[in-house]
Amino acid sequence: MKNHLLTVALLAAIAAPTTLIAEEKPAYRSSKEIIDAAPASAWRTPVPENLLYMEFGEGRLAIIELAPQFAPRHVENIRRLARGGFWDGTSIYRSQDNFVVQFGDAAADEPAKAKPIPKDVAQKLPAEFKRSARGLAFTAIPDHDGWAAEVGFVDGFHAARNQADGEAWMTHCYGLLGAGRGNAPDSSIGAELYVVTGQSPRALDGNITSVGRVLRGMEFLSVLPRGPEPLGMYTDPAMHTPINRIRLGSEIPASERLQLEVMRTDAPSFAEAVEARRNRRDAWYVQPAGHIDLCNISVPVREKAKPRQ
Repeated sequence: MKNHLLTVALLAAIAAPTTLIAEEKPAYRSSKEIIDAAPASAWRTPVPENLLYMEFGEGRLAIIELAPQFAPRHVENIRRLARGGFWDGTSIYRSQDNFVVQFGDAAADEPAKAKPIPKDVAQKLPAEFKRSARGLAFTAIPDHDGWAAEVGFVDGFHAARNQADGEAWMTHCYGLLGAGRGNAPDSSIGAELYVVTGQSPRALDGNITSVGRVLRGMEFLSVLPRGPEPLGMYTDPAMHTPINRIRLGSEIPASERLQLEVMRTDAPSFAEAVEARRNRRDAWYVQPAGHIDLCNISVPVREKAKPRQ
């Protein structure tokens, strides 16, 4: 009897209609929504010793974060140049369309007119185009890159590497700060600098020393009047944008510094925000791209919220 009842129950279960309970997919959140909701642990405060405050034009300010983990010798020279007031009174003398703006001493190639280099600044540096990937906390993205085997981020800087124990370097994305040089690879000391303002010139990767990136003020640098072809060098000195001064963040009283925070590129919130941009699924998009280029990923920067009184 028991076997009969068990058989009947099994037949009834087989015959009964199957009810599928669909798992609800989490609602799509935009990259901005993810960033806005990111916890405090997803943000870091840049070290003042690694910040340059560049005051130029009429009340314009750019804040640049230096990258000593990629170019320690150049960064140390840049710090000494800033402490010595080297850039005070120099200018932005080049703005090439879809490429870079460049600044420093416009008369650097004329010995009789060139501005003196502070005595504690090294007059000769090795090229720091690449470094060992060992010891770097490299956060890779899964997307294919045409310039490197692997790309991602190191401490908020766009970066590439050929293998985990091989070489790594900063990539020429929008806002990158590089050290201009002549034909000789070791002809830079960090006195002449440029900022990428156009489509990412990745062919420069591995050919020039990258020293940092702009955190604030790209909206001022990217709209400077373009110089004439082919290189955007201003032929009329009146076109130069004066640099009033460049100071290290550590040389500025704490009360006068902007309290900036940079999103940690190793934080889960950052990875989620990148995925939301890689596969946008809001009402406007017909087809998610399924891919994102490294240089199309912006690293969020914000002013730290002031504590409530």
